[in-house]
Amino acid sequence: MSNHLHNELRKAFQLERLILFSDAVFAIAITLLIIDIKIPEISRDMVTDKMLLQKLMDLIPRFIGFLISFLLIGQYWRVHHRMFGFVIDFNDRLIWLNIFFLLTIVLMPFSTSFYSEYAGAPVITPMIFYTCNIALLGIVNVFLWQYISNPKRRLTENLSPLLARYSSLRAFTVPVIFIICCFVYMKSPFIAAIIPASIPLIIRIVFSPMKKKLIIQSKKTTP
Repeated sequence: MSNHLHNELRKAFQLERLILFSDAVFAIAITLLIIDIKIPEISRDMVTDKMLLQKLMDLIPRFIGFLISFLLIGQYWRVHHRMFGFVIDFNDRLIWLNIFFLLTIVLMPFSTSFYSEYAGAPVITPMIFYTCNIALLGIVNVFLWQYISNPKRRLTENLSPLLARYSSLRAFTVPVIFIICCFVYMKSPFIAAIIPASIPLIIRIVFSPMKKKLIIQSKKTTP
């Protein structure tokens, strides 16, 4: 009995380490986003408010990229937090899937900076790179949901098939929207910059029926 309790406590501790490590990676990645935005450098002898305002205006593309990526990383941290709220056990494959997921998160500051640096320029490579980063992020997230939700692996508790399917489909939504955004960028970078703001509305409209089913299901299972 004591050995069983010891093993359970050890497993819970190891799972907590996995989650804490993931949280640390998220925190570092989201902080690095702002570090890349440098304070405008103008000689003190020449500086004027007009010059400073112009320098700040030049930084608008970087701030837009920062805001989009900050919200994306924040949203994926929220998803990761919710996902591992169901996880009660783990194996090597889950650890490696989680590491690949964190890899795509760590890449976000670079891809954001690359995209922001050339925003509005007549080039598409930075936008493609940024889109690929987000697409990989979404795809690995789907794999994570699919992997932990398989009942044969017994890695989760209280994760219904409907909720797993809902979460997997939602995970595909953001990459698809950004791929569309990439094509729009070729014609109008300004419109492409606005499209990510529509993601919450699109998710609400598309997944509203499934979310209602989840609410009904949760009421039935709640004593």
